[in-house]
Amino acid sequence: MVSQPASGEPLVEFVGVMRRLRAECPWKAAQTHASLARYLLEETHETLEAIDAGAASGDWDHLREELGDLLLQVYFHAAIAEERGEWSIDDVAADIVAKLRRRNPHVFGEATGEVLTPEQVNAEWEARKAVEKPQRTAVTDGLPPGLPALLYADKVLDRLSRAGRQEEQPPPMTSEELGERLLELVAAGRAAGVDPEQALRVAVRRRTDAPADRPGADDPA
Repeated sequence: MVSQPASGEPLVEFVGVMRRLRAECPWKAAQTHASLARYLLEETHETLEAIDAGAASGDWDHLREELGDLLLQVYFHAAIAEERGEWSIDDVAADIVAKLRRRNPHVFGEATGEVLTPEQVNAEWEARKAVEKPQRTAVTDGLPPGLPALLYADKVLDRLSRAGRQEEQPPPMTSEELGERLLELVAAGRAAGVDPEQALRVAVRRRTDAPADRPGADDPA
């Protein structure tokens, strides 16, 4: 069954339910940003697991459930900030709406109606983000150091490529071939007594510490 387009009404009801729970449920009232951090991480991983399961089975109902749990975590943090008089879920929504409008000029701005490829849209997004955050000058600026090493490496290599600093051209391979290759490397690390996660993180650090890989290091004056 195809559901109706979102009306927003259940979201309003959700806000009311959470406000009551924060006021009347001792456990929920006791939570802080810090105490909720591990739950946010757990729910994120469970959502990713539901995506993998849905891609394999074609059944996306479990993803809907996990997204609800993730939404709970988002609102939990907003509720805590609202109770402190700092900001509310309305501010969170307003911020992302403003960001989406700024970074999608082909829909909302001066370039409305312009036909772009997904790659061009992404490039425009990154260009506008760079203007908004000029303080980010190093490749790793803004990247959480606690990211899993593989995801961290992927994001760093992407930034190096966009900065014209990534010169490697690895041979093409399928997703299955890449997975097998990664599994072989993990097995090799175990056999050698080397932590693959740490080894990759150190390799990325070496790459980003290299002067030639710093954005602007070789740019003409």
